[in-house]
Amino acid sequence: MAEMTDQEFVEMVVKAIVDDPKGVSTKRSVDEMGVLVELTVAPEDMGKIIGKEGRTAKAVRTLLRVFGAKNNARINLKIVEPEGSERPERKSDEEVAAPAEEKAEEVEEAKAEDIDDVPTDVLA
Repeated sequence: MAEMTDQEFVEMVVKAIVDDPKGVSTKRSVDEMGVLVELTVAPEDMGKIIGKEGRTAKAVRTLLRVFGAKNNARINLKIVEPEGSERPERKSDEEVAAPAEEKAEEVEEAKAEDIDDVPTDVLA
């Protein structure tokens, strides 16, 4: 039996998971970082490929890493987001950190105010 390529391996695994196997396509490129397999699936199958909390995507990447180790290659998987996706854009690190910093400042201020409200005879 002929050896399977990494690209064929990804297609085989993904086609077994999705509802629309005809919507699965891959593109392979090689650079100094190793092999990159770009996976495109039908928009309605994106959830199946990503899985809850990204577990399915992580499992496919793990299988691909094992496949690459067997063939002495570093293989990475990129899941291409379909055009017209309605997924909200990810917040930047600054946007995520700002509310947390504001909350921490509010907590510190509240602690300072609470200390001022304590009767002095309790502190002694």
